[in-house]
Amino acid sequence: MSPITLLAFLVVYFGVLLSVSHFTAKKSSDNATFFVANKNSKWYMVAFGMIGTALSGVTFISVPGAVGLSNFSYFQFVLGNALGFLVIAYVLLPLYYRMNLTSIYTYLEERLGHRSYKTGAMIFLISRTIGSAFRLYLVAIILQKFIFDAWNVPFAVTVAVCLLLIWLYTNKGGLKTIIITDMLQTFFLLLAVILSIFFMADGLGISVFEAFEKVKDSTYSQIFIWENLLGDKNHFWKHMIGGAFVTIAMTGLDQDLMQKNLSMKTIGEAQKNMLTFTGIFVVINLFFLAVGALLYIYVGEKGIDISALRTPDYLYPEIALNNLTLVAGIIFMMGLTAATFATTDSALTALTTSFCIDFLNFNKKENPNDPKLVRSRNIVHLVFSFIMLLVILGFRIINDDSVVTAIFTAASYTYGPLLGLFAFGILTKMQVNDKLVPFFCVLSPVLLFVLNTYYIIPYTTYRIGFELIVYNAVITCVLLLVTSPGRMSLEKQASLR
Repeated sequence: MSPITLLAFLVVYFGVLLSVSHFTAKKSSDNATFFVANKNSKWYMVAFGMIGTALSGVTFISVPGAVGLSNFSYFQFVLGNALGFLVIAYVLLPLYYRMNLTSIYTYLEERLGHRSYKTGAMIFLISRTIGSAFRLYLVAIILQKFIFDAWNVPFAVTVAVCLLLIWLYTNKGGLKTIIITDMLQTFFLLLAVILSIFFMADGLGISVFEAFEKVKDSTYSQIFIWENLLGDKNHFWKHMIGGAFVTIAMTGLDQDLMQKNLSMKTIGEAQKNMLTFTGIFVVINLFFLAVGALLYIYVGEKGIDISALRTPDYLYPEIALNNLTLVAGIIFMMGLTAATFATTDSALTALTTSFCIDFLNFNKKENPNDPKLVRSRNIVHLVFSFIMLLVILGFRIINDDSVVTAIFTAASYTYGPLLGLFAFGILTKMQVNDKLVPFFCVLSPVLLFVLNTYYIIPYTTYRIGFELIVYNAVITCVLLLVTSPGRMSLEKQASLR
């Protein structure tokens, strides 16, 4: 497919996003609008838009690509995700609404202490920056390979332009703008998935229903893995438990997705949003797996040589852009762009919110909407865009692993201590030794990494999967418990109810 055709599409696409930004921010661009959309979001709009944010370009490319090696076993992880979303809806959201939080990490200050609060917020800033950079990196290498290499544009320029465009359409309206743009981008993402199935079925000379039958009858459709609990990372219980706790940590304890849930008027609307989102999320992931199976079936029946692909992540773009019709290629690029920018714009807004609330104390100012504070917020927003640029360029140099595995492995190490802090605060009545908390949150992942790398892998048959985050959280909780000075006072317990 011609690079100029794809570039023209991207220009039009960003033009639409900038128009939406102008419309949503022209009435108000203060901090209340940026942080929580004036607490006036509609639950059904947020539920639909969150699909694009939660799935990202990782799901769009890596999940279909991984089907060749692990079949539909990823769906076990998705079922674990669904369980985690229920915990968020009925445990975490009521807590956040009861305390009327803008930044969810304020809970840690109330329950555990000042240093615990700052540590939790810092973990989010680091983890979300890394995770979002991974996601944008994935799309940037695709854009580079299929568009910008044709004009010898440096990779750094490709990424910088992407981040600049995201900054332009989010810096005024913030969350209020993102709720609208995410709806638009989710629509494009879902349309791309459905039409990809249609175009591949058409290429195989069968109907869409026959394509689903073909997927069902193939070896790729195997979902559940019950054998070899210790040695297989894809075992059902590892995926199920890991999926639930990764979701609780990466969604429920993540300012990004929770910020949207906190932008609604009532807890009832927020829970309705989360439950609706969960149902759509499960179904859409099944569609992505079906796309993956169809890709490999298409390759096999058409005799396409994919041995030269550096990673399975390249399979979907290779088929869509070089082996299907022009329309199919444009649809693919539309979905890929929508999936990734829905994640990145939301992440930059959440990072800005967390830093402004948790470190610059905007919520404690007499007038949070003071023009000086608005300017400070814009600067913070720009700085985080630059930091993300540097991180992505670092990945360009060192990353050679499957992106989906790398993201969740990194998240398991970095979000584990955060999960441990919240679990300790919610499940126990014990105090913590606040000054030791930052040290424990560093020690826990380091200790687990050493144990896994130098003892478990070399000397046992057990292979840790996504459940790694659980072990990380448990180590953190144990460290907090053995150094606890005792139970909270009755007055403190009453204040948290």
